[in-house]
Amino acid sequence: MKKKVKSGESLGSSVLSHLFLLIAAFFAFGPFLWMFLTSIKSYEETIRIPLKFFPTVPKWDNFEIVFSKLQFSILYFNTFFVTILMIVFQLLVVTLCAFAFARLNFPGKNFLFLFMLALMMVPSQIFIIPRFKLMVSFGLSNTLVGLALPGIFNIFGVFLMKQFFETIPKELDEAARIDGAGYMTIYWRIVIPLSKSGIVTLAILTMLGSWKDLMWPLINNSLREKMTLAAGLAMLIGEHTTYYEQVMAGAVIAVLPLIVIFILFQKQFVEGIAYSGLKG
Repeated sequence: MKKKVKSGESLGSSVLSHLFLLIAAFFAFGPFLWMFLTSIKSYEETIRIPLKFFPTVPKWDNFEIVFSKLQFSILYFNTFFVTILMIVFQLLVVTLCAFAFARLNFPGKNFLFLFMLALMMVPSQIFIIPRFKLMVSFGLSNTLVGLALPGIFNIFGVFLMKQFFETIPKELDEAARIDGAGYMTIYWRIVIPLSKSGIVTLAILTMLGSWKDLMWPLINNSLREKMTLAAGLAMLIGEHTTYYEQVMAGAVIAVLPLIVIFILFQKQFVEGIAYSGLKG
C-alpha cells in the first residue's frame, strides 16, 4: 500500500514538474512565435484591436520587401566580421586575465579583482562618450574595427573564466612545473584544453552581445555600408508610420543564426554556466 502511495506521489510530482516546464517553455518561446506570426501578417492585422494571433492569409512577401529595403548581405558580413573579431580577441584577453587571477599570486590580486567586479555596477552608457572620443582620436570611427575594439575586454567574462579555471586541479600545474613547463605552457597546454565548455559559453555570450548591440553601432558609424544588423533593422522604424510586419520579418532573418548556433552548442553552454559556479 505504501509503495502505491509513493508511486502515486512521484507520478503527481512528475506531472506537476512537466506542467511547470511546459508553461515556462511557452513564456520563453512565446515571443519568438509572436515575432514569426507577425512577420507573415498584413499591416492591417498588426495594428488590429483586439489583437489577432494568427494571420488570415500568410504574407511571405514581407521577407522580399525587407530584402529589397535593406542590403542584408552587407549587414550580415559586417555583423559577422565584428562578432568574429570581438570573439577571437576577447577570448585571448579574457582568458589570459582570468588565468592570472586564478593561478598566479601577486600583490593586490584580490583588490584588483573586487575593483573589476565593482565596475560591473557602473552603467555602460557612461563610457559611451569617452569610448567614442577614443575611436575618433584613433581614426576608427565609421570602421568595423572601431565597433569591435571596445568590446574586447569583458569583466563578466573574466569572472566567468576565473571561476571555471578554479575548478581545474592545481596539482596539474605543479606536475607541469616539475617537468619544466612555464606559466604560458600551463595556460595553453593544460588550462585551455580543459576549459572548452567555459570558452564556448563565453563565445556564445560574446556573440549574443555583439549581435544585438544597437547603441554603439549607431553612435560610432554613420555610413550605411558599415552598419550591422541591429542598426540596419532600426532603419525600418519610420518617423510617422512603422510597418511592424516588415520589422518582424527583418528580426526573424537576423535572429536565425543565433538560434542555430545555440542549438549546436547548447550542451557546452549549459556545462560552462553550471561549472562556473562550482567554486568561488
